[in-house]
Amino acid sequence: MTDPILSIEDLHVRFDTYAGTVHAVNGMTFEMQPGEMFGLVGESGCGKSVTGLAALRAVPSPGRIENGRIIFSGEDVMQKSEEEMQAIRGGRIAMIFQDPTASLNPVFTAGNQITRQIQQHSNASKKAAKERALEMFDEVGLPNPEGIYRAYPHELSGGMQQRVMIAMALASGAELLIADEPTTALDVTIQAQILALLSELRQNEGLSILLITHDLGVVAETCDRVAVAYAGRIVETGTVDDVLYQTKHPYTQGLMSALPDMVEHGHPLQVIKGNVPDGLRPVTGCPFHPRCYAVMDICREQQPLPIQMESQKHSVACHLYEEAK
Repeated sequence: MTDPILSIEDLHVRFDTYAGTVHAVNGMTFEMQPGEMFGLVGESGCGKSVTGLAALRAVPSPGRIENGRIIFSGEDVMQKSEEEMQAIRGGRIAMIFQDPTASLNPVFTAGNQITRQIQQHSNASKKAAKERALEMFDEVGLPNPEGIYRAYPHELSGGMQQRVMIAMALASGAELLIADEPTTALDVTIQAQILALLSELRQNEGLSILLITHDLGVVAETCDRVAVAYAGRIVETGTVDDVLYQTKHPYTQGLMSALPDMVEHGHPLQVIKGNVPDGLRPVTGCPFHPRCYAVMDICREQQPLPIQMESQKHSVACHLYEEAK
């Protein structure tokens, strides 16, 4: 097996607030392979987006990475200087967000913004940067690249804005794209188009994509492997088939039972009782135990470690499977 393009090891991120210290990420650990579409899923507040920002060492203040290793292409991101990180951000690693309107500067044209991005990460002249920009606009399926180049963000639809963001992300030859809920703000038809574009770019460019989402349907359609996050930790990891169709962790089972299409197959729609921990008051033992239907005494006392299932690519952090060791 090739070396991972991204490896997150025991990542801890904290936010110091007036209300106290928020434990946003609590030992997040996973890795993804080159050329892979890897899904990171979970409810809002489980630390998905913060993990994506941490991979770029871009956690906003008052947040801080308290502990952990972030290995990108064999290099420890935590050991890089800020100058080195500026070369990596938007260059070798790019990130797109769920609201492209908030990501694009409203007072500059799309062309101005992408050419600046290209020149920041290369020695290209303005003319060469523009040619590269037009190529990228064409590659991501934008009609009339010259017109898009001269347009301001407000003159573009949400789907076009997201395509511009993807073009900007890839214009400098990114190896890894972190896509944080890239389709949430778009209508269903445009969502499908953006996801198809990401899959096509992965196939054609060898791009590695970390897809952060709450939508298990999107994961099922697009990803190779998936990690399920809860309270800042990974509770289940494996291939999409393993995690979604051979589901083991009670939390993942709850997410699957809450899918509307399960009702169509004769299963009653279920709700996971309770709420995600707020991070101010960390839960002792397994963080899911206050909401778990199968809670045991050990769950309240000890945090479970990942256990390999029959499939060596499938692991679950749950005391129910201690006997499988």
